[in-house]
Amino acid sequence: MNTANFPWLTTIILLPVAASLLIPIIPDKNGKTVRWYSLIVGLVDFAIIVAAFYTQYDFSNPNLQLMESYAWVPQLDLNWSVGADGLSMPLILLTGFITTLAILAAWPVTLKPKLFYFLILAMYGGQIAVFAVQDMLLFFLVWELELIPVYLLLAIWGGKKRQYAATKFILYTAGGSLFILVAALTMAFYGDTVTFDMRSLNLKDYALNLQFLLYGAFLIAYAVKLPIIPLHTWLPDAHGEATAPVHMLLAGILLKMGGYALIRMNAEMLPGAHAYFAPALVILGVVNIIYAALTSFAQRNLKRKIAYSSISHMGFVLIGIASFTDLGMSGAVLQMVSHGLIGASLFFLVGATYDRTHTLMLDEMGGVGKRMRKIFAMFTACSMASLALPGMSGFVAELMVFVGFATSDAYDSTFKVIVIILMAVGVILTPIYLLSMLREIFYGDENEELVAHQKLIDAEPREVFIIACLLVPIIGIGLYPKILTQVYDSKTVQLTERLRDAVPTLAQQEVPAMSMNAPDIGS
Repeated sequence: MNTANFPWLTTIILLPVAASLLIPIIPDKNGKTVRWYSLIVGLVDFAIIVAAFYTQYDFSNPNLQLMESYAWVPQLDLNWSVGADGLSMPLILLTGFITTLAILAAWPVTLKPKLFYFLILAMYGGQIAVFAVQDMLLFFLVWELELIPVYLLLAIWGGKKRQYAATKFILYTAGGSLFILVAALTMAFYGDTVTFDMRSLNLKDYALNLQFLLYGAFLIAYAVKLPIIPLHTWLPDAHGEATAPVHMLLAGILLKMGGYALIRMNAEMLPGAHAYFAPALVILGVVNIIYAALTSFAQRNLKRKIAYSSISHMGFVLIGIASFTDLGMSGAVLQMVSHGLIGASLFFLVGATYDRTHTLMLDEMGGVGKRMRKIFAMFTACSMASLALPGMSGFVAELMVFVGFATSDAYDSTFKVIVIILMAVGVILTPIYLLSMLREIFYGDENEELVAHQKLIDAEPREVFIIACLLVPIIGIGLYPKILTQVYDSKTVQLTERLRDAVPTLAQQEVPAMSMNAPDIGS
């Protein structure tokens, strides 16, 4: 068999979707059969992703690989077109990894298990499709279809305010998606040829004023998903009502869709507008870091505290995208993958803690570390990763963004100093609210009322296995970042050159690396 001609990405996308359609006919009364079936499908699909990565993906090639294109509506040049490069391949791997673990995390689900696992598998294929499709209209369709499983997972299996959270999620995200459709149609019909192919759209010469409008439309849509303040309020509500596996999918994958699309379409397709919008992205990134960190510090609900922490960490992605340096852009991609792993681990542990204490309020906890030693140890390790402890992936990603922005010659010294100081404040706030969270949950005297009414059993082997699987790449990337950065380095270098070419004052200069004496050009 010639594996080079095998439809890898089409198989990876359609396998879980097709498998989900068989779930209704599986004979199963209590959900035990369907959960094993879903786990096997998840493992098989992830194995195919890994096989495609190791056998077909070339680290040194910055262009699209694993390309497949099948005619859909030839009159409009509309095709089932998929491919993967350095921007999408790490996130496809992340999606397969997190979703498979989320299926295992959903083991205790007993309410409508067939529908639950059907939605998880359908979401699996939809999320990979978002990172793989290379047709703008197809991208819009899979972006929209992916929202439906999330809405149902929140509305049916969520907490007391699940209907409110699910409705708010769908209104924000579907409303933002309309801007994608309008911008996609505008790009497709611009010029002499009508096409939705992203590579062809990338070659069109858009007028600068039109680029501004397109960039603004995309930014609104992706600001909702990233999320960027002030379009972020759906996320704490969604996390506040979600179950542990849905948490993992939201924090581990869903937010990364916004960051990926912001790089793929705003930066790569509209570099002229990006040159003007970049300072605004930096400012929005700083606002995300500081505002969300302060808000997280004030939260007494454990889920909402971690949710705002996620928003804060995604601010580094914005700053990296706007840095105009290889190191900054590389740090942005690394931060997305790192946060996906760390966010999924923290929210899973929040769910495990809630299953035992039946409360999310920090005031009602205290001293539970004495009875839940394994959960205490795992929660501490994952919190250390989130606060960017050296030796873990969060530290490497944030350091790359810091140095990448500090060495950027696209901004004057005053602006850079202010931004770096504010970023540092955010970094300082993170350990304060995370360590205080650990203290309130696990340290001190036991809450006698909580101990009397709840059975505080320690972590079971399944839970330890899930966290171990997440900690291995978190520590591995932290100790040897090249494991991941080599996957996308050639792409980020190519992309940074394209962005710098769009800025006349930067076009003739070499991309700054680690030098702290970058010339000041002014923003």
